[in-house]
Amino acid sequence: MCGIALLVSGIRIGLSSLNLDSISSSSKSHLVFSVDDLKAALQRRGPDSLGTMKLLLPLHSNSSNSTNYRVSSFNEESHVLDNGSDMPESFAEFVFLGATLQLRGVSPVCQPLMDSSRNVLVYNGEIFGGIEVGIDKNDTESLMQSLGNCCSCRSQEHRTTCDFNGQAKGSIVDVLSVIKGPWAIIYWQESSKTLWFGRDAFGRRSLLVHWPTMEDPRFLLSSVSPTSSRLQDSSFEVENGSSGIKFWEELSCGIYSMSVDVKKSDGSFHSEIKKHEWTNAMLKELIEWERASIEPKPAELNFSHSRTSSAELDINSSSSVLAQNVLTALRESMLRRISLYNIYQALRETVPVAVLFSGGLDSMIIAALLDQCLDPNYEIDLLNVSFDGESAPDRISAKTGLNELRRVAPLRRWRLVHIDADLSKLTWETKRVLSLINPANTYMDLNIGIALWLAARGEGWICKESNNETDEDKRVNYTSRARILLVGSGADEQCAGYGRHKTKYRHDSWLGLHKEMKLDMQRIWKRNLGRDDRCIADSGKEARFPFLDEDIIRTLLDIPLWEVADLDQPSGKGDKKILREVAHMLGLHNAAILPKRAIQFGSRIARESNRKNFGSNRAANQASAGSVVINVQSYLS
Repeated sequence: MCGIALLVSGIRIGLSSLNLDSISSSSKSHLVFSVDDLKAALQRRGPDSLGTMKLLLPLHSNSSNSTNYRVSSFNEESHVLDNGSDMPESFAEFVFLGATLQLRGVSPVCQPLMDSSRNVLVYNGEIFGGIEVGIDKNDTESLMQSLGNCCSCRSQEHRTTCDFNGQAKGSIVDVLSVIKGPWAIIYWQESSKTLWFGRDAFGRRSLLVHWPTMEDPRFLLSSVSPTSSRLQDSSFEVENGSSGIKFWEELSCGIYSMSVDVKKSDGSFHSEIKKHEWTNAMLKELIEWERASIEPKPAELNFSHSRTSSAELDINSSSSVLAQNVLTALRESMLRRISLYNIYQALRETVPVAVLFSGGLDSMIIAALLDQCLDPNYEIDLLNVSFDGESAPDRISAKTGLNELRRVAPLRRWRLVHIDADLSKLTWETKRVLSLINPANTYMDLNIGIALWLAARGEGWICKESNNETDEDKRVNYTSRARILLVGSGADEQCAGYGRHKTKYRHDSWLGLHKEMKLDMQRIWKRNLGRDDRCIADSGKEARFPFLDEDIIRTLLDIPLWEVADLDQPSGKGDKKILREVAHMLGLHNAAILPKRAIQFGSRIARESNRKNFGSNRAANQASAGSVVINVQSYLS
């Protein structure tokens, strides 16, 4: 994983083809921060190495195809990223930054990468399929080689018949469309003088964008918003969106290009940003998220109801076969994410993987599958956050879940990491998370962000095994060193786990439920994944999402909706029905009947936040506190 960024100045950039509603010439959004601010934010994501590269395109009167550029180091510690007005008009400037968290390969890799053709790459992602990555290779190096073999055709309508120096070659879009796994990319193709950038179809890796405006013509991309060294309280509130003006926004999922040309009429650099269609037909189907079987016939529904009411699964039933298909796909998804040949060799002496653990259905399934897929010699850290000590619902269910995991996997060394927090004492931590969740800006975003950020740090205590000591004596301070954090994101969206799904079902039946679930999946990049990636990665950890594997999404879409969820049944039974069947198959019978509980409620940070900001839970509920935009100055006072 990496923190990546790009700063572009000296080019007049057109955005008309993107149809962006948020860009306004009257916007006063502007942020002053230093390169050091940006480097610091990126290096918290990628603590192993930090690299920078500056590309200068000199302006000539002849065609831009003959333009040369030079690469230089960029160590101007005091350089301030203002609105680009100091940039000489005779140059266009591209500054690439990459901070690396090494998780794969046998040799360290420092980004940005440049190949022999002077293409430049910064990449934040994992390749679990689609492009071959050798056992001893790094994802970024393998991707760089594949991209270097692409043609330099700029056409939106490129096909593999495009002739490049007499050879048929695929396009950049072709290569990126086949990648299985999470990614965000910034790539300069020298032969076509084209910048490519984007993020995977589900937005599992963060990439923020600042589109050029009249007041601020810079084009910026970054994994995370830096906290400005010049930020004062008033501008801090603006930067985090509480005034309605936002500097950053989440880049919509997809692949974009920006070809640089010299306009003859004024002799300046011009470019138009275009968004490209995915060329992988199977990926397009997943994005469209259409299910063949949505509304059941009466006989099918009666059979499903009778099976849901049954205490045991019939291993020979068709429904059991469906659950087995999901279990098989989940196991393969887990293997792709934690196989040791995919993990950087220097990490193998430590605990390589941890689980964001509430003891609920999703995290219990992940923990049980991790046990089946990970070498038995490794311990597994279960990270549990509480804002109410041992009384928080998630802490109680985590302890119960730990006992169940010890029953189904007695040979595994499980380690429950108790991460206790007091919201009133998290002043600087809250400021950090406010910057990380940006451009998200509600109390719900902040509560979830703080809980995830604390979990990713992994600082807490564990309980020694002893029957002769008091509870206090059993506690030992502990910090998880795992760099990979498994998270259950995507399970609720795909399996009808939210309360709003039941509400929609009651009002609009099966078709309404399908539409609501589809909406959730198609906006998960904006509402959840970018924010979660930024908060978890800030501690040098990489979030991995087994439920958002492409094959898992395909498998669940192939199952009739009434077999995925039966919302006529009570909570804890019919919601996420297919996953509850999977849990039974794994021997997790207690976890299989637990109701859904979001992290902000299970950890009780929402309760503490409501008391702090609204006076009580009741007042917060009346104000719909979760969707209220944060008043930063009031919150930090």
